Amino acid sequence: MTSVHIAGWVELDGKRLTPHEIGHIVKNDPGAINRFGGEFFLSWNGCRARDHFGVIQGDCTAGTLICNGEIKGAISPAPPDMPLEDAIITAIRLRSDEGVTALSGGVDSSLVAQCAGRECVAVGLSDSHDLRQARHAAALLGLSCTYVTITPDEIEAAIPAVVAAIPKKEPVSTGIALTQYFIARWAGEQGYRRIITGQGADELFGGYSRYLQTATLAEDLARDIAGLKGQAARDQSVAALHGTCLSMPYLDIRVVRAALAIPAEEKVQGGHRKVPLRKVAERHIPRELAWNEKKAMQYGSGVWKVLRQLARKNGYKTSMQDYIDHISRVHHGH
Repeated sequence: MTSVHIAGWVELDGKRLTPHEIGHIVKNDPGAINRFGGEFFLSWNGCRARDHFGVIQGDCTAGTLICNGEIKGAISPAPPDMPLEDAIITAIRLRSDEGVTALSGGVDSSLVAQCAGRECVAVGLSDSHDLRQARHAAALLGLSCTYVTITPDEIEAAIPAVVAAIPKKEPVSTGIALTQYFIARWAGEQGYRRIITGQGADELFGGYSRYLQTATLAEDLARDIAGLKGQAARDQSVAALHGTCLSMPYLDIRVVRAALAIPAEEKVQGGHRKVPLRKVAERHIPRELAWNEKKAMQYGSGVWKVLRQLARKNGYKTSMQDYIDHISRVHHGH
């Protein structure tokens, strides 16, 4: 049997594959690798393959099969088209056999948490919006959740490692990555290797508040969706510091395809964002959670406020970017 190193998980035509089944296909039916879905990086006998969207990091381009330096195929799974609700439920089911769900109490994570039915974790400063909202959501959903309170000192201590790990060293990326860092730290300490998250929903369904004011919504969504690979690289690089990885059901190819088929004006309407997702969610979670408007991760967790305070304390009163550049230079010589 061909020995295949597997990071992540693989599905074929909607069925999760075991390591034995993956090895059998690699040896006897390599053409089927091009249809592999899931979140994975595989390597064997001089060959490497990585999932379509590049959710799992690895030393080859996302969505490619490479053998001995030569591109041999494109990883392009083609599951049947599904209604959005079916796509989301299928994507969560395929990922929920293990791991912990990151819960912030917004519609994205609450829907995932409810459908996955796994232990949850929420992080934030003691007085943060996200911890309050996560407690409320977990109580409404009847889910078990651990609430991890972080401190300004812990955030300051984590900044050098986070800045070193992330590809794009700028304030917003740093704030988001710091929040992910503490989620991954807790998960790793508890022995979890998979963190199921709601990442990607804002871009696919129109979740950012700036979408309410834009006159170019379709173009803005397309640009932000194109940036999702960079976000995955940022988040996975931080998760890897703790031996974990993020699993993202909203970036399942079924969900992405269903979301892209929805016109932009249906996603943001009547002063509401992520309308199609909320309509699906209210059939699975309380309407209060489905239509709750939540702050972005770096703000809701309280991390952004601390990051700004640290920049000022260190003499960077007007530029958080200069503070991050300083951290990078002092600790890593960049």
